[in-house]
Amino acid sequence: MDESISRWGRSRLDGNLITQEHHYSVDTFLAALDAIITEMDHRFNEVSSEILVCFSCLDTKDSFSKFDVEKIARLTEIYDQDFSTIDRSNIRDQLETFILHMRRVDLFKDCQHFSSLAMKMVEHERHIAFPLVYRLIELALLLPVATASVERAFSAMNIIKTDLRNRMADEWINDLLLCYIEKKIFRSIDAKEIKNTFQATKNQRIDLPRPPRRTRHD
Repeated sequence: MDESISRWGRSRLDGNLITQEHHYSVDTFLAALDAIITEMDHRFNEVSSEILVCFSCLDTKDSFSKFDVEKIARLTEIYDQDFSTIDRSNIRDQLETFILHMRRVDLFKDCQHFSSLAMKMVEHERHIAFPLVYRLIELALLLPVATASVERAFSAMNIIKTDLRNRMADEWINDLLLCYIEKKIFRSIDAKEIKNTFQATKNQRIDLPRPPRRTRHD
């Protein structure tokens, strides 16, 4: 590991040599870290990255060591439809009281994630004492589900809207995406019920072919 080698893309003639240990411990680590950051930048825009950073400040590990009042309060501005002007003005005072309470009460020292914290708060009625903070925790719990739903929708769109189907109207592609994403639900529905419902509507463009009548010879 003490053997001298040249850096990536560099010649030994440049004299910029490093050891094998430095190559694997530093350069390889930085390259992997850069690849992860690049992938994150491609998947999440600036607002999404800010939301993740702000929610991480509510992490319960190490007695809320990442707690940051200003970053958490920023979430009330991002989710402005869920918080009124009065809520946004009161959130900082409530957060400061909340963190003092959480660090002093032994009941909450065993919480290791958002779900356990939310259950403990409901169990001991702290969600009533800190309603704004509890609303933020609820949003944090909904974030993975919402993100996964969006990812599923984009993946389904790449499958359905191909080069041969690039002229589909928005209403038609929305219907196809719904059927594809919720395929398990639609498979449980009887096809006869779908056909009868379609035939009963008055604004269909065409009539489905009706089954032939059976005769005595059949």
